[in-house]
Amino acid sequence: MSFTTLAVIVTAGLLGPLLALPTAWRLPVVLGELVAGVLLGPTFVGYLHAGDRTFAFLADMGFALIMFVAGAHVPVRDAGLRAGLGKGAMRAAAVGVLSVAPALALSRGFHTGHTALYVVLFASSSAALILPILDSLHLGGPAQLELLPQVAVADTACIVALPLAVDPAHAARAALGAAAVLASAGVFFLVLREAEHRGLRLRVHRLSERRKFALELRISLAILFTLAALAVRTHVSIMLAGFSFGLVVAAIGEPRRLAKQLFALTEGFLGPLFFVWLGASLDLRQLGDHPSAILLGLLLGLAALLTHAAMRLTGQPVAFGVLAAAQLGVPVAAATLTTQLHLARPGEAAAFMLGALVTIAAATAAGALAARRQAAAPRP
Repeated sequence: MSFTTLAVIVTAGLLGPLLALPTAWRLPVVLGELVAGVLLGPTFVGYLHAGDRTFAFLADMGFALIMFVAGAHVPVRDAGLRAGLGKGAMRAAAVGVLSVAPALALSRGFHTGHTALYVVLFASSSAALILPILDSLHLGGPAQLELLPQVAVADTACIVALPLAVDPAHAARAALGAAAVLASAGVFFLVLREAEHRGLRLRVHRLSERRKFALELRISLAILFTLAALAVRTHVSIMLAGFSFGLVVAAIGEPRRLAKQLFALTEGFLGPLFFVWLGASLDLRQLGDHPSAILLGLLLGLAALLTHAAMRLTGQPVAFGVLAAAQLGVPVAAATLTTQLHLARPGEAAAFMLGALVTIAAATAAGALAARRQAAAPRP
């Protein structure tokens, strides 16, 4: 990667704010960044290559920071969120149960034998996509507080379950890795909470502000990247490292200065770079070589949307149910694993990505609809 390529990536990322600028459209910023990546990736121009090591490493940093900021924005001290935790977890489990029937039907209908994998795909939610959408559209209320734990539980469970569905031989290793990351995050929580109680955090904050050391940012990044390194070493998603440490910071209390610094670093550079990289990692040309994969991809996306929308039976608004169906990380991982292990049928990996794009498009529309309804609702 050169500075020219980096300049193109940062410039392309401006398509996100550009598309989100018209308030009547209610489009999330991440949509334009994904579109920019698709246009510059192998599907069309072919200028950006997601396999570039520097590009991929910077994208991993962005992913870790996005999930850290997302976790830090979860109001874990809010009684409403704690009250919604049980309902959110119940909905995530219910979606998993409802996913079995369509997964079995598609697996047999297309003769892929990937029933378990399809269940994981349908049940998954992408916190990296959904939480930025919620934030950029300023969605709130009880439905949003119930959606947060649902997405977190579904995303974490599906990331852990994916190796079991694709490669059962290494499922135990992934489960142990997830436990190690969560346990380490718990240790950091205890240490940081003790520092808060002893007043050490406040002294560091005052020193950093007076001497312009940015110590809180440096310490937070050091812990985040330590957890990310552990996740990589134990073969689990960086998502788990970022989100779990974000929850730790939210539970203790995030200083405003740190929040502003992280916002600038994430939303100004590494976050857009990650979504451009994700778009560039999609090669939709494969679908043209295998027409049956197009039908499979559309049905995969539709099944994910219907299983999540069915949570209307539990009182969840349809728009939030469709929003919860947005997926990307799990389909990308599924396509990568099945291709590397030679387990995917021709065009099946591309079908995973097409299904993910269907859910993203529907979630974008659902988020815009929910934002319009929230704006039109009378304020108390």
